[in-house]
Amino acid sequence: MLVLLAGIFVVHIATVIMLFVSTIANVWMVGSSNYGKISTGLWLMCNNTCVQVPVSSSNEASLKAVQAFMILSIIFSVIALVMFIVQLFTLEKGKRFYITGAIMLVCWLCILIAVSIYTARFTGSVPGSTNPYHGYCFILAWICFCFSFIISILYLVLRKK
Repeated sequence: MLVLLAGIFVVHIATVIMLFVSTIANVWMVGSSNYGKISTGLWLMCNNTCVQVPVSSSNEASLKAVQAFMILSIIFSVIALVMFIVQLFTLEKGKRFYITGAIMLVCWLCILIAVSIYTARFTGSVPGSTNPYHGYCFILAWICFCFSFIISILYLVLRKK
C-alpha cells in the first residue's frame, strides 16, 4: 500500500509540474515563416522576440477563458496535493480520500474546458506562419488531463490501510 501511495504522490507531483510548464511556456502552436519558427502560447507569440499574442476581438474572451481555466487547474491540483498530504496523516485507517479526489476531479474539469476551448478556437492559427502544428505544451495539457482523471479516480477508491 505504501508503494501505491508513493506512486500516486509522484504522478500527482509530475502532473502539477506539467501543468505549470504547459501554462507558462509559449509553445501551444508552432508554425514556420520566412524568419524561422513562430510559436504561440497562452500569453506570448515568439519568433526572435516575444510579443503579446495577437487575438481578434471575437477570440479574446476565449483566450482569457483558456488562461483562467489553466490557472484554476494549477490551483486545484496544488490544493489537492496539500489535501492528500493532510489526509494521509489525519485520516483513520480504512477511510477514503474523498476530498482529494473531488478536488482533482474539479482540476480535471478545468483542464478539459481549457484545452477544449483552445482546440476549438485556436488550432491551426499562428499569425504569419505556414504549416501550423501543436506544440509540446498543448500535448502536455492533454497528458495532464489524463493523469488528473486517473489520479482522481484512484483517490476516490483508495483506502488507507
